[in-house]
Formats: sequence, structure tokens, C-alpha cells
Amino acid sequence: MSLHGAYDTGNIFAKIIRGEAPCFKVFEDDVALAFMDLFPVGRGHALVIPKRAQARNLIELPVAEIGPYMERVQRVAAAQVKALKPDGVTIMQFNGAPAGQSVFHLHFHIIPRWEGQALGKHGQTPMADKADLEKLAAKIAAAM
Repeated sequence: MSLHGAYDTGNIFAKIIRGEAPCFKVFEDDVALAFMDLFPVGRGHALVIPKRAQARNLIELPVAEIGPYMERVQRVAAAQVKALKPDGVTIMQFNGAPAGQSVFHLHFHIIPRWEGQALGKHGQTPMADKADLEKLAAKIAAAM
């Protein structure tokens, strides 16, 4: 899919926002929803999505919503650091399929990093153990 196009209200993240698909929730308010990635490239990998805007990518997010949304991204990253004590954190965001985007609802990946542990390849990792995701989500949420 190209960088441009119509927003698909049937995408998995839109379904999660509407409560039509489950997630392991880390944080939610009127601005954003954060949850564990089911196919993590590293332990503790979370996603943060905007709730109000139907933006396929960062370019489409209304300017007035960027600041509040990015504040939530930062808060989730800080909670991961507090809860999981990683050596670093990778924060990524893809715009368009050629850039690596696979779900066309704006989202940031927040991935705790530990020295010597390589990341899996985006889109090619197995589904994580759901019990582990539930524990990680609870631990990060408690640090919020």
C-alpha cells in the first residue's frame, strides 16, 4: 500500500479501539491506547495508537493532536523503563508500506532493549505467549 489512500475503518487497530478485537492494554485515555504487540520484535514491545483521528500515518495526524499523542508515547516509554529496567529503548514509526508499515493506522512501536539482545525482524516474528503479554502489560501499566 502506498503512502496515500483512504483510511480503512476495518483495520485491526480501529477494531481494537472499538472493542471489537482484544488486546493486552497498557494504557488508555481519550487521546491514545497503548497495548502489547502480539508479534513482538523484543520482550516488552508495545504499540501506542491515537484514538480520535483516523490517520493512516504521522503525516495525516492533525497538527493539534501531535503534541498530546506524543506525550502519551513518551509516558509509555517511561513506564517501560521504570517497569522493565532495559538498557535502552527503541521508538519507531513507519509511514507507508515501503517504509515497513503493515497496519495502516498511525502507531508507534516502543521496544525495550537489553545489551547483547538482537531484535527480531518486523513482520516475521512468532506470536508471543499470551500469558507473558498479560504479565508484561500489567507490569508496565502499574508503572504508568
